[in-house]
Amino acid sequence: MSGLVNLMRQIREVSNIDPNGIPDEILSSKEPVLLKNLVGHWPLVEAAKKSDSDIISYLREFDAKKPLTAMTGSPEIGGRIFYNEDLSGFNFDYRRVSLEEVFQRLVECSEMANPPMIYVGSTNIDNWLPGFRDRNDIFVQNQEPLASLWIGNQSRVAPHYDFPTNIACSVAGRRRFTFFPPEQLENLYVGPIDFSPAGQPISLVDILNPDYAKFPKYKNAEDAALFADLEIGDAVLVPSMWWHHVEAKDNLNVLVNYWWRTTPNYMGSPLNVLQHAILGLRDLPDDQREIWSNLFDYYVFNQRDENISHIPKDARGALNPMNEVIASKIKNVLSDKFQ
Repeated sequence: MSGLVNLMRQIREVSNIDPNGIPDEILSSKEPVLLKNLVGHWPLVEAAKKSDSDIISYLREFDAKKPLTAMTGSPEIGGRIFYNEDLSGFNFDYRRVSLEEVFQRLVECSEMANPPMIYVGSTNIDNWLPGFRDRNDIFVQNQEPLASLWIGNQSRVAPHYDFPTNIACSVAGRRRFTFFPPEQLENLYVGPIDFSPAGQPISLVDILNPDYAKFPKYKNAEDAALFADLEIGDAVLVPSMWWHHVEAKDNLNVLVNYWWRTTPNYMGSPLNVLQHAILGLRDLPDDQREIWSNLFDYYVFNQRDENISHIPKDARGALNPMNEVIASKIKNVLSDKFQ
């Protein structure tokens, strides 16, 4: 991987960005952007610059004392959150724990030369740390992002994509993000789309130790790779659908991220549509698949006003521009059909 690091291009870096006035050109960027020291003023960041115990003491102030889900893995996995050997399960366990138990375990692991992994991902801050955002927050114009907490020791999350756009803030510990553009899909050897460690499909390539004999096309993905090293207080904008591998490097790492989608929630999840298409279309005869491909192009991917101009507007139904009323009707029709 050290050779790859030298070949990778670092993402664009910007400084002196107001966390309460992030420019639209950054929020709408089609490539990742490193936002240096975006949250350096946060009280949690100030605590992190002192010591791990100061981090824990600060977070304790907001602990709602609700059980949460942690991933735990043996030292042998090296912090890599992944599948077991035959992809029938995972190389870690899920456990319901308190935040205080997580803190205690992290302190214990920090004294070990080869510690087990403990990792808490995507935990809603407003539910588990009420009041935290009063002094530790950013503003995303015209959006109401979901703010989540990620905490653990050394870990590695395999390349995956997220449909929402994301600003990830490194508030304790160092992290490296490695990015691959969406068009690298075929070179990343993606695993099952309906069974994965955290819900999103992941690449099966260990990018720190790639097996080129097993995954030869991954070399093409390497050629397109970008990276960003985040220090305490830095943030990174991750555009929708960009593949990213995340490595947390220290004994105590805390990340706060903000997810938002640029389309209304009522439009649903494209991944659900993909799975339904696999169910209904993928195994049709070739000639029928080609016909349906043309229908999808006509009505979805290359839809133009002229395609439906012959239909009166009031009679177009689902072919009209999408809104909440039309979306609700479509969902009701689909629900009835599934039953």
